[in-house]
Amino acid sequence: MVFDSYTFIVFILIVTVVHRLLSSWSAQKVWLLGASYVFYAAWNPPFVLLLMFTTVFDWFIARGLARLENPRHRRALLIVSLVQSLGLLVFFKYSALFVTTLTDVAATAGITLAFAAPDLVLPVGISFYTFHTLSFTIDVYRRVITPGRSFVDYALYVTFFPSLVAGPIVRAAEFLPQLDEPRRASADQLAWGITHVIMGLFAKVALADALLAPIADTVFNDNSPVDTVSAWMGTLAFAGQIFFDFAGYSACALGSAMMFGFTLSRNFRFPYAAIGFSDFWRRWHISLSSWLRDYLYVSLGGNRRGRWRTDVNLMTTMVLGGLWHGASWTFVAWGALHGSYLIIEKQLVGLFGKHRWPYWPSVRLLLMLVTFVLVCITWVFFRSTSFSQAFRIITSLAGQAPGAGGQVVTLSMVVVTTTITLLTLMGHGWLRDHSLEEVQRRAPAAVRAVVVAFMLVAIATASGETRAFIYFQF
Repeated sequence: MVFDSYTFIVFILIVTVVHRLLSSWSAQKVWLLGASYVFYAAWNPPFVLLLMFTTVFDWFIARGLARLENPRHRRALLIVSLVQSLGLLVFFKYSALFVTTLTDVAATAGITLAFAAPDLVLPVGISFYTFHTLSFTIDVYRRVITPGRSFVDYALYVTFFPSLVAGPIVRAAEFLPQLDEPRRASADQLAWGITHVIMGLFAKVALADALLAPIADTVFNDNSPVDTVSAWMGTLAFAGQIFFDFAGYSACALGSAMMFGFTLSRNFRFPYAAIGFSDFWRRWHISLSSWLRDYLYVSLGGNRRGRWRTDVNLMTTMVLGGLWHGASWTFVAWGALHGSYLIIEKQLVGLFGKHRWPYWPSVRLLLMLVTFVLVCITWVFFRSTSFSQAFRIITSLAGQAPGAGGQVVTLSMVVVTTTITLLTLMGHGWLRDHSLEEVQRRAPAAVRAVVVAFMLVAIATASGETRAFIYFQF
């Protein structure tokens, strides 16, 4: 079941109506938990058992961590939780990559291995709900939170359907306190929640799927060298596609949660207006970047062990963050590029951060554009299916593609990509230090109504291939 389907519209209407009719808060929570399992079962029913197993296992681990006082016993129990959670993730997501890599490495040494890569179905959302349970047990281990007494509350935290399959990655410390008291969305929350869902569907259906995805596919699905214009149009189209696709999903998730009176943290804050890469990761997939910072980077030592170790910790975090996205070495390269950007940025800030000129408006605008272009280069590795394809596209971006044929993209594709890119950059730049809530509060009611009506018409009339949300594969 996907947000951009009629099935989901019927589903959330039924869930919302029944939720509001139930008078007991306990009954409402059980209803939401059951609805979340139904939502997940719509993908692949057997994997509901895996989700239930993970939930129950880490619940008892957390309760054990809360009771134990011996540091060695607590550490051992935490390791059991990490092995279970990460073991399942590695088995389902990375087994094929491991076997393929082992076979390729052996082949380069002249050794033939007869292993066949396992053909496993990846449980949808496993990367997200694994991070939910991990953050819970780690926070209990650190005594940041207590597991509480309600298994239903914990299970609802893990499986809450708006954020279950593609985030945002929710922290127990943020969500569980919301279950202590009855929650009922006000009329304003319902309206703003529905508006969020409409905005998300507009971004996904009308922009990402109908306009940008076909252009990115035209370039990245062509295995021959492409010309420079086509390479740039394909790269910019994918930069827009992945933003509108994932930010669209996140808006639907936040809006769906609002309809039940819950608050989820924002996952995006106008990332293409970032000035530098530290700023980019404070604005892009915020729930993942903060998770990696708090549970991986800090655990590795953060910046507390000298300059060289800080750089190693930073690179390790970004490489593993890249691998989290998918079982391919191109994702590792994407993470390594971002790690390199962050390390270089840190050195430049040390050299020039005390000067005034980096803060001049013209310089900041230039830095924003440079950041965007360099981020787009990393998207080439994210989108490419192989290193050879990525290097062909990168070479074409630099105008050095050998044997490139004629222009792959059409004039209309150039116009669409350029227009959406410029509007996105201007919009992000304008809203860089603001929020959508501010904008909607200040806008006249008539303007808001016209904008919502326009988005609804665009969603209804959008044509093109129906595509799953990109982050469902992670």
